[in-house]
Amino acid sequence: MLRFLLTLCFILTASSFVHAQRKSDLIAEIETLKAELDSTKTVVIEAKKNEKIGLTRAESFEKQVTELQDANSTLLRNLNNFAKVTNTNSANLNRVLAKLEEKENQLRAINDAFTSNDSTAVVVLTNAKRSLGENSKVGVSKGIVLVSSSLESLFGTTTSIKVTESGQAWLEKIAHILKANPKVALTIEGLSMTGEIELAADQAKVIGEILQNQFEIDPNRIDSLGKDGNFKEGINLNIHPNYRQFYSMTKENMKATN
Repeated sequence: MLRFLLTLCFILTASSFVHAQRKSDLIAEIETLKAELDSTKTVVIEAKKNEKIGLTRAESFEKQVTELQDANSTLLRNLNNFAKVTNTNSANLNRVLAKLEEKENQLRAINDAFTSNDSTAVVVLTNAKRSLGENSKVGVSKGIVLVSSSLESLFGTTTSIKVTESGQAWLEKIAHILKANPKVALTIEGLSMTGEIELAADQAKVIGEILQNQFEIDPNRIDSLGKDGNFKEGINLNIHPNYRQFYSMTKENMKATN
């Protein structure tokens, strides 16, 4: 009986010890879990905080992306507009350059005509001096070759309108000069110092008719007129570029480039 009681006491004591130890372990485990829970809560709080920061930054990034997309769209539109303007300006520039080239060609043609006329004037002057003699009244000014003769040499008197034989021979030489230079024209000036402009004009006209009818000079190349010579009288033959042809050439050139 005593042994039984001792055994029972031992069992109870052992049970109490085991129970107390398990309770201590449980308490320790609980404390550990609480610590882990607190740590987890801290992590969760930090995670939520970071999440909020992340969401805020994401919204900011999305806003920036939207602004960049808008700016890119605006830039593309501006580039397209700039390309259109550039193409338009390029086309306008090409048209302007083409017009400038046309005008340059016109000016070159006119300049070439002037250069040719200057060269022709030198040739006519040389021919005139060779044909009429070094003592003849021949000069050149501004591309015009001027050949002068007195009324007595051509008509015998200052009031006659009939050309003498020596005058005919002189006009034949003038005709040879004109035929040798078919691009030039002739303006015949009858000069009067007495105011008889009609007589001077008739004398110039007679010379023109002789050149046309006897020496076959194209009448379109000849003009005649009378003018006041102040203190001079006689006949001036102005051999110059054919202004009618020059005008026609310039006019046709202008039409072709418009």
